[in-house]
Amino acid sequence: MQIILFEDYKIWDFLPFTYTRPFALLRVGIDTILEKWKFYIPEIKLVTRSPLSEKFNDIYSEIETLFINSRFLPTENLLYQVQNLEPNSILTYQNEVVAFRCEEAIIQEELIHSPLSLTFLQQLLSNLNVEEMGDQKYIFFGKITDLFQKNGFLISWDFQRLTEHVKSTELQDSYTKVYNPENIFIEEGVEIRCAVLNASKGPIFIDKHSEIQENSVIIGPCAIGEHAVVNLGAKIRGETTIGPYCKVGGEISNSVLLAYSNKAHDGFLGNSYIGEWCNLGADTNTSNLKNNYSNVKIYSEYLGKTIDTGTQFCGTLMGDHSKTGINTMLNTGSVVGVCANIFGGGFPPKHIPSFVWGGPDGFQTFQLEKAFEVAERMMKRRNIAFTETDKKILSHVFQETIKFRNW
Repeated sequence: MQIILFEDYKIWDFLPFTYTRPFALLRVGIDTILEKWKFYIPEIKLVTRSPLSEKFNDIYSEIETLFINSRFLPTENLLYQVQNLEPNSILTYQNEVVAFRCEEAIIQEELIHSPLSLTFLQQLLSNLNVEEMGDQKYIFFGKITDLFQKNGFLISWDFQRLTEHVKSTELQDSYTKVYNPENIFIEEGVEIRCAVLNASKGPIFIDKHSEIQENSVIIGPCAIGEHAVVNLGAKIRGETTIGPYCKVGGEISNSVLLAYSNKAHDGFLGNSYIGEWCNLGADTNTSNLKNNYSNVKIYSEYLGKTIDTGTQFCGTLMGDHSKTGINTMLNTGSVVGVCANIFGGGFPPKHIPSFVWGGPDGFQTFQLEKAFEVAERMMKRRNIAFTETDKKILSHVFQETIKFRNW
């Protein structure tokens, strides 16, 4: 029996991040959702939609298959439930389809070309034996703000899993001040000089070959990815994940940077989620709290309207390959698409579509070939190829988001 992580129609609530990657490759906590599953089930496979399938799909067969919803995380209870699911049965939790097991895989068309629709899932519920998971709590992502709101808890959750029976590398720098060293794990090849690591309120995980420069302060729970750089004087507050190969400075709080993104200079980033290959110019600041302390509202491209996040704190949600110029001010609850370039004085709109160029004084379309040139230059600096498949994915996003560039 093969085991596959699937996507359902609710991944569209997580735009712009799911424009360019399978849901399972989102990073929350220390590692990605896929990596969390592979820790327990190394042979688990990833199947996603077109046009992402060419880049990300694993090879699979039409044999008996256990399908697991990639929006759920592998807790001990869930692992037991899915691994003991009977053939031709479906597992549900709070009206969500968590997993289903079929003697023959569902048709490839449904798997490859789109997330599983509500209609398709309802058909499964009517044709398979339904098992309800009951009152036990499970970890899943139901709304986009979960990506940073659950980050602190998941750093602690991942820390326990990844450091159990593994010894941390000893800190070599005697000028670095450490609080609660038992809550700090340092991988090999890490450079730390004259910093403060405060794990009193949660663990700190520092991955391989990362660099923590002088006078930086890191407060847990916090995760620093491999080959990441924390620039001198940075203030990294709790519930923050700095992804692999990111370079960060200034003040960051309860935020996630996926990978290969830079916020290298002063400026505040709070309660935010930043995609890959982004660059926040010097003194870019995000507002994460309204002056009247009311709930933050954001624009949903999937629903085509503004929605209430249900939280007082929400900064910026920025898709891959987007950039800001120096002194950019981003309003509370800003949603920035893919390949957007923002600059100029004053606050730009809260919804900034994909492939636009401009700021408060207006936007124009960022033409596809120009966007390709910028992406290729930035990726080349990190010795990563910008492939024809990458072009296909961004071209698809460009076409899907034309309706938002309606000037």
